[in-house]
Formats: sequence, structure tokens, C-alpha cells
Amino acid sequence: YSLLLLGAVIQALSMDLFFIPGKLAAGGVSGTAQIINRYTGWPIGMMILFFNVPLFLLGWRYLGGRRFLARSIFTVVVYSVLVDALVLVLPKGLTPDPVLNALYGGVLGGIGVGLVFRGRGTSGGTDILAKLLGQWRGIPISQSYLLTDALVVLIAGLAFNWELALYALVALYVSGLATEATTEGASVVRTATIITSQPQPVADHILRELERGVTMWPGVGMYSGETRQILFCAVSRAEVSQLKAIIHEADPNAFVVIGQAHEALGEGFQPLKQ
Repeated sequence: YSLLLLGAVIQALSMDLFFIPGKLAAGGVSGTAQIINRYTGWPIGMMILFFNVPLFLLGWRYLGGRRFLARSIFTVVVYSVLVDALVLVLPKGLTPDPVLNALYGGVLGGIGVGLVFRGRGTSGGTDILAKLLGQWRGIPISQSYLLTDALVVLIAGLAFNWELALYALVALYVSGLATEATTEGASVVRTATIITSQPQPVADHILRELERGVTMWPGVGMYSGETRQILFCAVSRAEVSQLKAIIHEADPNAFVVIGQAHEALGEGFQPLKQ
């Protein structure tokens, strides 16, 4: 639960230091609570907790996974309490600049969400709603997030002003990038798919000089009808130049596709963990 606690603290800081003072309702239950707070003055943290209760009940009923929901409830309770508690001791915002509020709030909030995901929980709200829409209506989770967050930002534009709504969209985008980087790490892994008529020399060089594993399977060119062997390997970003030189030396006519992987788990990279 340490990652969940740390993630909840960081999310609360992003709200109290950037989003709330900057009037940036960047989607979700938190953004909805900000909008209502503007007209009622009700505590934002308590509204976040209140709105999450029916979502948790629906999640418990239709999504299952008691341990998953228990972690999520823990996160939301801590986050909601801290949003209302920290605002009493923190400065009333660090900057009036909406650009800085969007960027720093997005980064900080995204890191918090990423830590919660790594702790195998969620921040409640739209996370659960997106899963429910996916189960009930077959809507992809990514589209569910976009739909719910866009609706909140639209209402925020009416409640605050449209310029702040545009900055809220920037915050959402930055937050998504920060969440991905925190959850999966900055990718330093590259994958190479090599189509070659000289598979053994290419593989031997990779095994010997880079000390990376290589997998081979047969393939057929649909235009030429010729059989070619396909090699696949994963290397670090720093090894890409050396890999290309190795391939060129063994088979100058090879066809190579180099891609980016989010993670590589196993021998030679990070250990595979649950």
C-alpha cells in the first residue's frame, strides 16, 4: 500500500497547488467536484469521496476483484481527505500562470496516478466508469476516458471560461504522458525484425557481439514468392547503431524494421515480476 499512499499524496498536491488555484477542471470526478465547488462552496475532497461511493458499489457488483477494489477505496479515501486537509496548510497556489498550472499540475497528477497503477489500484472515478462502459456497452476504455473527461472539460468551459478549459485539455494530455512514463518507464528498449537470406551469420554476430538472444522463424515474400528467414531480437537504445552495423556487415541486402517497446522483461533486461 506504500505506492498507493504516495500516489494519493502526490495527486492531492497537484490538486491543491495547481488545479484548484488555477481553476483547471481536468476531467473526472475531481474536475466535477471543482465545478460544483464553484457554485456551492462544498469541500472538494468530500465531494470526490461522495461521488465515488456509487461507482465503487457498481464496481464491486459488476467488476469483482475485491483486493483491487479495496486498494482503490483506500486510495480514494486518502486522496479525498488530503485534498481538503492540505489546502489548509499549503500556499494558495504557486503561480497565477495557467500554462504552468497545466504543465506542473499535469505532470504531478500523472505521476500520482502512475504510482497508484503500479500499486495495482485505481483512483476511482472515471477509471471504474470506463471499465463499466466497456463491459456494458463494449466501448473501448480509451474512448470511455476521452468521453467522460471531455464532458467534464466542456462543462468546465461553461462554468469557468473557455480559455481555462483549453488549458485543462493540455493538463489532461500531459497527465497521460506522465502516467505512462511512471507506469511503464521511459522506453530504452528497441526491437528489431530482420528479414535476411543470411540468417545464421546475422544471428551469430548478434549473439557474439551484443550478447542478445535471437529468435528465428520462416517467412515468404508475397511479391517475390521467395522464402526468407525472419530474425527477432530486443536491444537497448544504445545498441541500435551497433546492431545496424552488424546486420549490414553480414547481409547488406537485409530488410530491417526497428521499433520501440514499452518494456522488455526477462534475461538481459528487467526481471519478470508479478
